Amino acid sequence: MAQPKFITDIEKVKQLFEHEREELRPITDKFVFRANDYYLKLIDWNDPEDPIRKLVIPNTGELKEYGRWDASDEAANYVVPGCQHKYRTTALLIVSEVCGSYCRYCFRKRLFRNDVKEAMSDVTPGIEYIANHPEINNVLLTGGDSLILATKKLRTILEKLRSIEHVKIIRLGSKIPVFNPMRIYEDPELLELIKEFSSVEKRIYVMAHINHPREITPEAVRGFQALHDAGAIVVNQTPILKGINDDSAVLGDLLDRLSWAGVTPYYFFINRPVAGNSDFVIPLKRAYSLVEEAKARTSGLGKRVRLSMSHASGKIEILAIENGQAYLKYHQSRDNEYGKFMVLECPDDAAWFDDLPGSGAYWRKPESKKDSCQTALELSDIGV
Repeated sequence: MAQPKFITDIEKVKQLFEHEREELRPITDKFVFRANDYYLKLIDWNDPEDPIRKLVIPNTGELKEYGRWDASDEAANYVVPGCQHKYRTTALLIVSEVCGSYCRYCFRKRLFRNDVKEAMSDVTPGIEYIANHPEINNVLLTGGDSLILATKKLRTILEKLRSIEHVKIIRLGSKIPVFNPMRIYEDPELLELIKEFSSVEKRIYVMAHINHPREITPEAVRGFQALHDAGAIVVNQTPILKGINDDSAVLGDLLDRLSWAGVTPYYFFINRPVAGNSDFVIPLKRAYSLVEEAKARTSGLGKRVRLSMSHASGKIEILAIENGQAYLKYHQSRDNEYGKFMVLECPDDAAWFDDLPGSGAYWRKPESKKDSCQTALELSDIGV
């Protein structure tokens, strides 16, 4: 199959009625729009509630700025421009502000504002920081989307990281495996690059962003297999999203199809309270119930998934919500509180850790109080 044609102008989406394109123009004026003809063909245009449509087509709710631009206080984790170091052994390199697909729910929605720049075209400061911190044994290339980078650019970054002995794992965060799988299996240079730098002792992981089982097409499965053959390990993470996958049968099907394709179900996430994303949010209690019902439908392989919140203080795993109580544990911790167990009252409408009464006693707010949008604007102002 030929590479898909990309569409960045909502006017070019002819499946939409003219009045719909007119209604959506203010959103695309504020947030970048990007789709392709392959992915748009997955949409049932006769269904206004089609989940794939909701993933990629803008919605008027994005103009409701309820919430924060940086809901997990990522601004506090920047150690040098373009590099975050929140957990002891893990560093993030923001390598791209361009995404294969601009998912409308994205927790880094701030990156897709026309006035914000967080990714650095030169990742040298981040690479140098990682080289000088031997406790960092795995690095996530994210953004944006790491696989939207040209293969030549990606090679340059991987070569630099692989020259650092203590970096054992390199992770590539990407929607491309389901948004444009042809970019994977029709690029022999990319597959050779992965084969070269993913070894028995130093693996490359592809952190796929697959939200709905309908995204797992024959083309996507072919892409997964190409990555497997090249030596990459593919895992998946997705938030639970209202109107998209907030159905136990859909989530169960997703877990099955991932397992059948050899893709490890890694995380189900609670959608972060990011400005413009309120239409995708569901309460914690419902998310927990949906995930448990979905796990009951699948094998032990599917049940490996964890339901977590990527909070400013760490990844908080939701172990159970029963009788008005939330039972939680720090799966990852910014403050080295790994495994810390918490029992908190859980109101029916609570949708985030901060909504749970008494949660503030379990963590300290990060030192930086700036929103990362503001941080990025300041860095841009001084030429960083």
